[in-house]
Amino acid sequence: MSSPAPVYAANDGVIEAARAALGAAFLDAQDKVGEVTLNLSRDGLVAAMTALRDTPGLEYQQLMEIAGVDYPERPERFDVCYHLLSVTRNHRLRVRVTTNEAQPVPSVTSIWPVAGWLEREVYDMYGVLFEGNADLRRILTDYGFRGHPQRKDFPLTGFVELRYSEETKRVAYEPVRLAQDFRSFDFMSPWEGAEYVLPGDEKGAQPEAKGAPSPVTADQLAKADKAIAANKVDVIEKKTTEKTSDTGAGEPANAQAAKRTRSPRKPQPQNDTTSADSDPAKKPSTRKPRAKKSDS
Repeated sequence: MSSPAPVYAANDGVIEAARAALGAAFLDAQDKVGEVTLNLSRDGLVAAMTALRDTPGLEYQQLMEIAGVDYPERPERFDVCYHLLSVTRNHRLRVRVTTNEAQPVPSVTSIWPVAGWLEREVYDMYGVLFEGNADLRRILTDYGFRGHPQRKDFPLTGFVELRYSEETKRVAYEPVRLAQDFRSFDFMSPWEGAEYVLPGDEKGAQPEAKGAPSPVTADQLAKADKAIAANKVDVIEKKTTEKTSDTGAGEPANAQAAKRTRSPRKPQPQNDTTSADSDPAKKPSTRKPRAKKSDS
């Protein structure tokens, strides 16, 4: 792999070629961090985009994205940025125009039909109007949404919230209700001088040692000492087996063990009768002989 990122054509000569091709629509340009940005007039946008697509040496055939930026302190608070790609030259370009809430921007759907949805996104998020877009409706928010979420003056919580209502069996819109009980947040760190006690801190309000700096009073310290004394647990003495008597072993234990041990059973002598009775082969037969048949 020769490069960790896609290699694009150099920016050399791009600004000069664009200035010559765009004429009065070209306002200024900048080349920063390897990216070229052209600032154009709003009224000459469509002709300038056509020139950027068709002029040899520029040839930006594809419109990749349209983005918006909000600067509320400016008279024309919105930037509309068009990101173009030249497939033949392997180069990217940013074109920027400015506008406000009332002045519409000419639509470039006649050049790139894909701009229809992209312009709808900018309209939905920022409220920028596009003249010539035949279907300028909201595309990301709901039809009844009020305001434009990406504007800097739009509240983060919004104006309405929606939920599914079991009573009406449909989605219900209601004013935003923040359910937190306490919404006055204090960002001061309790370790840097906060004068309040957090829940649970009263359990550990004890100094490290007698005379150590402590935020507790003498009465609180006395109560803590009494609580520790009342809950004191007797320490169990550690059991060791350093001697034989500690384990219970020794002569008395050996004598007791000898009494409990059974003596081995003596073998019983076997006589002939016992052996004959036990062996079925040596027992005498008690079966009567069969009588012979007579000839008559």
